[in-house]
Amino acid sequence: MNASAGSEDQPLVIDGRTYRSRLLVGTGKYRDMNETRRAIDASGAEIVTVAIRRTNIGQDKDQPSLLEILPPNEFTILPNTAGCYDADCAVRTCRLARELLDGHNLIKLEVLGDEKTLYPDIPETIKATEILVKDGFRIMVYTNDDPVMAKRFEELGCIAVMPLAAPIGSGLGIRNPYNIRTIVENAGVPILVDAGVGTASDAAIAMELGCDGVLMNTAIAGAKNPVLMASAMNKAIQAGREAYLAGRIPRKAYASASSPIEGII
Repeated sequence: MNASAGSEDQPLVIDGRTYRSRLLVGTGKYRDMNETRRAIDASGAEIVTVAIRRTNIGQDKDQPSLLEILPPNEFTILPNTAGCYDADCAVRTCRLARELLDGHNLIKLEVLGDEKTLYPDIPETIKATEILVKDGFRIMVYTNDDPVMAKRFEELGCIAVMPLAAPIGSGLGIRNPYNIRTIVENAGVPILVDAGVGTASDAAIAMELGCDGVLMNTAIAGAKNPVLMASAMNKAIQAGREAYLAGRIPRKAYASASSPIEGII
C-alpha cells in the first residue's frame, strides 16, 4: 500500500508477500539467457514476468527453460498473458501457467485490443478478470490510465492495478502524470506503472508520483547496454521513492532564495 509523502516507508506487499525491490522486470527481448540473468541481477528485481505464449517454462521439453536461469526459489515468477486479444485466450493462458507452475495463482493479466498500439481491450479484460477471480487467480491487471477503470478493477478483486504510462515498448515516458497520481490517491491496492518507461528518469517520475512500483522490459532489454541500464533503473526506483517520501517543495512561478534576505547588512 502507498505510504504518504513525508511518512516512513512501508514495504511493497504483493499477494501477502513482502518485497525489498519495487522494480519488476520482464524477461523477453534479450540477446540470450545469460544476458537476461545478468540484467535481472543488476536490476535487483525479485519479481520477473514471463510471457507464457512466447517463453518456454516447461511447455517444450526439448528446449531450454527460462526457469533454469531464473528458478522459482530465487524469484517470484509472474506469468503474463501477452499476445492475448480476447478473454478466452487470456483465461486459457492463465490456466496453462498454473499447470506448468504447480498451482501458481499469481498472474499479470493483459488483454490487448490493437496490434499497433497494444492498448488494452478493457471490456475483454473485465470479462477475463471476472472469470479468473472466480477461478482463484490473484490478478495484477494491465489497464489504461483511466482512474475510473483502475478503481473498477480493484472492486472486481484485482490485487494490484498496473496502468500504462505510454504504449508498450514506446519509451515515451509518463504521458499523463495527473491521471497516474489520481489513480494512486484513490487506490486501496498497489499501483504499479506498466509500459512506456524509456529511461531512468521516467522510472523516478513514476515513483515520485507515489506509485508502489514499476514494471518494465523493453527499456532495459532494448538498451545498448542492458545490464548497465538495469542498474540505472534500480537506482532510479530507489531515488524516486525516497523523493516521494521526502516531499518535494511546491512549484512556484517566482524565485525563492536559498538564503533568507532578512537580516542582511
